[in-house]
Amino acid sequence: MSNRGSFSNKLGFILAAAGSAVGLGNIWSFPFEVGAGGGAAFLLVYLFFCFILCFPVMVTEIAIGRKTQLNPAGAYEALGFKKWRILGLPGIISGVVILSFYNVVAGWAFGFFIELLTGHFEIGSQFSTFIKDVFKVGLYAMVFMFATAFIVSKGVSGGIERASKILMPTLITMILGLVVYSLTLDHAFEGIKFYLVPDFSELTLSVMGNAMGQAFFSLSLGMGALITYGSYVGKNDNIVTSAAFITLADVGIAFIAGLMMFPMVAYLTDGTMEGAGQGAGLIFTVLPGAFESLGPLLGVVIGSLFFLLLSFAALTSTVSLLEVPVAYIVDEKKIKRNRAVWIMATIIFVLGIPSLLSNGYSGFFSSFITYVGAENATSFMDFAQNVANDTFLPLGGCLISIFAAYAWKTKNLNEEIALGYPNYMGSFIQKYLNFAVTILCPLVLGTMFLLTLLQTFFGVTLF
Repeated sequence: MSNRGSFSNKLGFILAAAGSAVGLGNIWSFPFEVGAGGGAAFLLVYLFFCFILCFPVMVTEIAIGRKTQLNPAGAYEALGFKKWRILGLPGIISGVVILSFYNVVAGWAFGFFIELLTGHFEIGSQFSTFIKDVFKVGLYAMVFMFATAFIVSKGVSGGIERASKILMPTLITMILGLVVYSLTLDHAFEGIKFYLVPDFSELTLSVMGNAMGQAFFSLSLGMGALITYGSYVGKNDNIVTSAAFITLADVGIAFIAGLMMFPMVAYLTDGTMEGAGQGAGLIFTVLPGAFESLGPLLGVVIGSLFFLLLSFAALTSTVSLLEVPVAYIVDEKKIKRNRAVWIMATIIFVLGIPSLLSNGYSGFFSSFITYVGAENATSFMDFAQNVANDTFLPLGGCLISIFAAYAWKTKNLNEEIALGYPNYMGSFIQKYLNFAVTILCPLVLGTMFLLTLLQTFFGVTLF
């Protein structure tokens, strides 16, 4: 296992893991999920899931990874539970599926950077046409997958950690600058009100399920990414404080992405907030118009900067998503890292072609499946997201908690967490994590998984 690599220090791990968590989930999907969920009500539920449920799962994943120094599938067997090995495989598969469609969206972001750099502000109104251009978007997605594979091929400290140390501070600086700009716009207060003042009449089971899926997707949980990253962590690192920093970084950037986004929506809608919940195309259709109003020079600078920011955010996550199956191949199949990277990158890009075709180019993939009780068909890309993101990730978090509590036992989990955290035993955080892992996470995540599954795929609403 000596050739697996490791992070050079705790900061390197935190930046890399935070980069895994911070990505398109924060800046692309978080604002449109908030908009679709009615604003602040969604935000509150999302925060609850992140801090109360996701944080314990994150600590558990990192602890399992550090204890075994293996990929998600191999980790369970290394702990002496060969039958539980199957638990790691759906997580790896989920990561592969998510990266296959995530890379297409990353291609959109990179494409918009190129378009706005040339002053093509009309691209926002042409979004539906743009995403049907499978050859152009496919080329952008291919470039993005190449960049992802190149970074991962350089190893843990030389590739992933080094890239994260550059991309994360740059990302944070860029997004803060855009927040300051958006708050100066006309009607910005209306956008802030929509975002921060809750209307609990908007809170439905569907909204709660989406908030749960968004939390797990955003924090890269349930797919083994943090088991994989945890396998590169030193025994003297404090897992709890690392997980806290990662969660705070992820939630903080998602929160300020909302501060950036909704004042812009308010500005373009004269404060009405119409279209705030229009879906996945929100930032692509809304923002180019806002940038155009700044004038030809400043609009190009701010607009291209934003989509460069979005591309950077995507890259920090695509790197971690690719690392999960790569680590599996390196550990289990004994294939050299460089070869494993390019094999997996090629396979995942090919698997992403149906998602690429499902945005209007192909009638078959654009109307791929009609769920029970649904009025309209669902595209392949949305279907992949529903399966991998909305169902498999929370299920993975639930099963990881059950494994840690009832198979591996909380005693062993506590001993691993205590390494690097001398005051852990007997502390409040130990009592809370044990309660969350043994009771709260399995109960809440299991229930929400079943309710979301029934409502999304079978049209059955119990509450």
